[in-house]
Amino acid sequence: MTTYGPTSAGPGQQAAFYHPALFYGTDDEYLDGVGAFVQDALDHEHSVLVAVPGQRLSLLQDLVEGNRKHVRWVDMHQAGRNPGRILSMLQEFADQAGDARTKASIVGEPIWVGRTPAEAWEATRHEALINLAFTGRPVSILCPYDTALPEEVLAQAYRTHPVVGDPGAYRASSRYADPHEVCRDCDTPLPEPPDAVVVPFGEQGLAFVRDEADRWAAAAGLPPVRRTDWLLAIGEATSNSVRHGGGRGTLRMWCADGELVAEIRDQGLLADPLTGRRRPDPRAASGGRGVWIMHQVCDLVEIRAVEQGLVLRLHMGLE
Repeated sequence: MTTYGPTSAGPGQQAAFYHPALFYGTDDEYLDGVGAFVQDALDHEHSVLVAVPGQRLSLLQDLVEGNRKHVRWVDMHQAGRNPGRILSMLQEFADQAGDARTKASIVGEPIWVGRTPAEAWEATRHEALINLAFTGRPVSILCPYDTALPEEVLAQAYRTHPVVGDPGAYRASSRYADPHEVCRDCDTPLPEPPDAVVVPFGEQGLAFVRDEADRWAAAAGLPPVRRTDWLLAIGEATSNSVRHGGGRGTLRMWCADGELVAEIRDQGLLADPLTGRRRPDPRAASGGRGVWIMHQVCDLVEIRAVEQGLVLRLHMGLE
């Protein structure tokens, strides 16, 4: 089996943050690389989270049969459908791991074959934000990458991981980039929709926006239970525009590829790229509550900082 990197620093000592990318091409390579990481963590009595696509879970569970109950298993197909939810899940797990004597070891596979390009791009942003969120914490996060993924996705993995390797050896990534730089590079122009309903709004028009969004989604066939989430997300986004985005904005809505899309444009600025990536403290006056809610209820949230302000695209499947 491969050696994945530094083990625990020992009881009472802080071990360094470690964020390697593992490149694999076969099930055997996956089991070798990821299995070594998980078994090493268990041997050192770390708290272990394995969040990978469902078909990979059973492979790993069989590998650590005797220690299965000591691992938290999560199907990333479900928990990470929206990449914007993943970081919050990882942070909460690390927080629950305990004090400095208990290191958290996490396997997180946010990109798999079949992800849409838009999802993969937001997952790349997530990978960069891991480096901001966990710097200085005793956490190891191994991110497996299937070599069948598009070349652009694999190239970005070298930029978002300080360490890279395969089931044989790990090394420092010569292409590792500052997380803020990667996030700026993720602000690529979004494609224009072929047709959209346009609803300008201001402070006095939020109720009208909600009614229009509800009527339009119902006509488009969005089930009632999902319309509740749809209206919650749009309500948070438009309220943020009024409070933080210059007092007004524009909502556009359209259907594409079996989903509804709502776009909110305003003159705001997202100063902290980690906004909305952590469960907000209910006692705090601010701190990304609205963006966090959008991530929780939508299937995908695309965020772009553009010259004119801020663009949010909220995606919700019809099923």
